[in-house]
Amino acid sequence: MKIAIANDVAMAAEALRRVVASTAEHQVLWIARTGAEAVRMCADNRPDLILMDLNMPELDGVEATRQIMEHSPCAILVVTGRPQDNVNQVFRALGAGALDVTATPVLQGQPGGDAELLAKIRTMDKLIRHSGGNQAMAPRTPASASGHGADAPGMAAPVTSLLAIGASTGGPMAVSKMLAGWTPPRGCAIVVVQHIDQHFADNFARWLGEQLDMPVRAAEEGDELAAGTVLVAKSNDHLTLDQNYRLRYDANPKEYAYRPSVDVFFHCVAQHWKGEAIGVLLTGMGRDGAEGLLAMRRAGHTTIAQDQASSAVYGMPRAAAELDAAQMVLPLTKIGPVLRSILGSR
Repeated sequence: MKIAIANDVAMAAEALRRVVASTAEHQVLWIARTGAEAVRMCADNRPDLILMDLNMPELDGVEATRQIMEHSPCAILVVTGRPQDNVNQVFRALGAGALDVTATPVLQGQPGGDAELLAKIRTMDKLIRHSGGNQAMAPRTPASASGHGADAPGMAAPVTSLLAIGASTGGPMAVSKMLAGWTPPRGCAIVVVQHIDQHFADNFARWLGEQLDMPVRAAEEGDELAAGTVLVAKSNDHLTLDQNYRLRYDANPKEYAYRPSVDVFFHCVAQHWKGEAIGVLLTGMGRDGAEGLLAMRRAGHTTIAQDQASSAVYGMPRAAAELDAAQMVLPLTKIGPVLRSILGSR
């Protein structure tokens, strides 16, 4: 892969360059010292992958990511000093189109950083090839923007309906916008499968909980579905739902590029869930979730995909539309009202 680096700290940029140069299959295409320079250099010489810092002069990593995804889209991995200390910036970058986040090896202060970064790069390579390259990340048409509410203690409602959400690139912001201001009706459980590294999943759950008017927590092995609560997949293993409606984690299929897989969870819902269910597939690179959404539709459940104009990357929803897996293809601002009309609110 041709890899670019955007980082204004010379020591960090050199550490990243050495990690990339240590492999035969990757090469450093260019190094940008500011966010604005990264945008210009990407337009002139687009790489396969950019290792993007968050804090840079002229334009920060969030705005640089947004402009690159709008004008010269390519895969972007946020590589920054301490991601856990920059949660809001991280999720703004993921909402702007970055694929994932990891710590800068030279700054994270622990051994194994080089190996972790190379593992991330290998995963990005697999995703890019599986998705048809950066040509599949066509510039989108800009779209206009548009822990509360639990039952009283001892009054937990039985789960009668399930909202299953799958998302990848741009997903955190899309999920929060879709569910903002809504308190689901009694008996409705919500599960989110977002492509995000397991080391940052708990932060994602906490961040999402700050955006919504309902409790949000990471799903633990053996959890039951919880009415009025958003459960978020937290492992690089795949989240599943068994016949007893308990959530489990499974490493198989081990070679699947998308972890955790939306397809795996949607297929489980189609196979095991007997009540009312809605499957929603949001913005993301690749094809994960499309076949699972089709299985849900064939099982008699309602299925929705996000439209191209409001998607950060129209990959996963496009695949669903091509398979006729989605009964409705809607802009993000319309999905929330449709959910309210079908499921109601409290």
